[in-house]
Amino acid sequence: MQDGRPEPIDEARKANALLNAMSVDIEDWFQVGAFETVINRADWDRLEHRVEHNSHAVLDLFEEAGIKATFFTLGWVAERYPQLMQRIVSDGHEVASHGYDHARVFTMTAEQFRDDLDRSRKILEDSSGQAVTGYRAPSFSIDARTPWAHEILAEQGYQYSSSVAPIRHDHYGWAGSPRFAWKPVAGSDLIELPVTTVKVGSRILAAGGGGFFRLLPYALYDRAIRKMQKDDGRGAIFYFHPWEIDPDQPRVGNAPLKSKLRHYSRLGVMRSKLARVGKDYSWGRVDELAALESGLVE
Repeated sequence: MQDGRPEPIDEARKANALLNAMSVDIEDWFQVGAFETVINRADWDRLEHRVEHNSHAVLDLFEEAGIKATFFTLGWVAERYPQLMQRIVSDGHEVASHGYDHARVFTMTAEQFRDDLDRSRKILEDSSGQAVTGYRAPSFSIDARTPWAHEILAEQGYQYSSSVAPIRHDHYGWAGSPRFAWKPVAGSDLIELPVTTVKVGSRILAAGGGGFFRLLPYALYDRAIRKMQKDDGRGAIFYFHPWEIDPDQPRVGNAPLKSKLRHYSRLGVMRSKLARVGKDYSWGRVDELAALESGLVE
């Protein structure tokens, strides 16, 4: 038992299904990678903050569905909304790091990355009262350009990272990296848990949630995940953002058209789709899936 909850592997066996990991990347609407070239970080505190309200709405949804999840949270958010961090923990969820202010890892030096990890972890642990052992890079920005990143995570004692998207994409991706859990640092127990993909013929396609889940029909996502589970026998790692359930958020008029289409399309359907996926699959926290995967990785 963990805090009164069944061990995840027992829960998965009871449901006769693979355990999947539910995760939320906590960042506000103005902090996303799509708008990083048109919204200055210096202006963030002057903009309308919606992350606290939206995150509480996500927590309410999870409470109703009986879902425990991992909340990869920006240090910037945690230092402004410590009560949100405390509710995440009191509701039985995991708090993990998403860095301090959504700077992509490949834009930093190794020393800057180390400082970013230190700063964000201290804020998250002080505000939540929970030890932080997991990390997700903003915009899945650990890739071939950052050979030092996993080594620094291992040095700092992180148990897992979920920072790699093993696909080709114009916004992120590390094509050719392993699709499932792997140990990126020799002699370390650090596990990398890539976001979920599905193999269709010779192509590797995104299937981990976010825009893929929001923009495409639910039946297509369901088919993709069930194919992955049947073919590969692994649990899925799903992610989304609190702003994705907020159709009333401000509009950024000067953003590129592609960015606006990706960011604002079908926000109104996301809440109902999340409720549906919550019922259709067995969900746990990312640290729980990491514990299961650690027994499968040599």
